[in-house]
Amino acid sequence: MSVQQEVATGGEELEVWIDQDLCTGDGICAQYAPEVFELDIDGLAYVKGADDELLQAQGATTRVPLPLLMDVVDSAKECPGDCIHVRRVSDKVEVYGPDAE
Repeated sequence: MSVQQEVATGGEELEVWIDQDLCTGDGICAQYAPEVFELDIDGLAYVKGADDELLQAQGATTRVPLPLLMDVVDSAKECPGDCIHVRRVSDKVEVYGPDAE
């Protein structure tokens, strides 16, 4: 883990979810982190599970693999719909995304 990642996450596991109600379908997330995000035939982005399957349930989350942390963070920062939420697994506090403090 880089120093930057350690400071950003406090060393804790993170998860990510997408609010499809706000998704604009631009696909920026899938360009930054195709291992984590994918556009479905409905034109909206979803997170992918460990088995590479789309998780289409509302509010579905997936763990953020540490090597992809900065790609996921960049996805959240660049998302035009502000619909990508990255939070700590332990207490569900959002650390990146529109509701981050």
